[in-house]
Amino acid sequence: MEVNEQLIRAITQAVVEQLQKNGGKPQNSTVSGAQSLAGKTRMRPKHSYEGAVKAKQGTDPKEIVIGVGAAFQTEINYTIGGIPLDEVLRNVRAGIEEEGMVSRVVKVLDTSDVAFMALQCAKLSGSGIGIGIQSKGTTVIHQKDLYPLTNLELFPQAPTMDLETYRKIGRNAARYVKGEKVTPIECTNDPMVRAKFQVKAALMHIIETEQLDPEKGMIVWEGGK
Repeated sequence: MEVNEQLIRAITQAVVEQLQKNGGKPQNSTVSGAQSLAGKTRMRPKHSYEGAVKAKQGTDPKEIVIGVGAAFQTEINYTIGGIPLDEVLRNVRAGIEEEGMVSRVVKVLDTSDVAFMALQCAKLSGSGIGIGIQSKGTTVIHQKDLYPLTNLELFPQAPTMDLETYRKIGRNAARYVKGEKVTPIECTNDPMVRAKFQVKAALMHIIETEQLDPEKGMIVWEGGK
């Protein structure tokens, strides 16, 4: 399959048309509540986090902090592969609990870079281990004393991920906390993923980045509010 300018233009047009539809969620829709883009300078209205509680430094050595993206469960409700974000979060937390650890969820509002999201969560966590999840599904397991791009595990191909993978991510994060020998999770590598999802991924990242609110930093997140 040749990836050329004509193909990229066709993909872009298809994604924009989907974003312009009003009401009703198409099958495997990634972005919910789509509104017309005509005359707008933003992809989505700015979400208000008035009254949000700032996330505090953790002290529990069994705690893993999960940081979700700025558009997670508000502007975006499905991963780029069509998995409901509430199910993603439920499975990551279940994996952590299965290994005897505890989880805390925060929303990261000062960066949309998943590596920095995960590192900030690791530093906030009582255990020093954190997980960052972008709204499109890309995920990182991080440790507080590592450089941003030197993470424990990276899962870059969100379109190929399923709920079992997210559950395994939770388990592995917990095993890092316990100091056990951890076998990295095997992931499907599809060489055509970039060509298939490049435009959609870019639009989702724009939506996420538009929702940043650096003054809020990281806030307590219960989901869907």
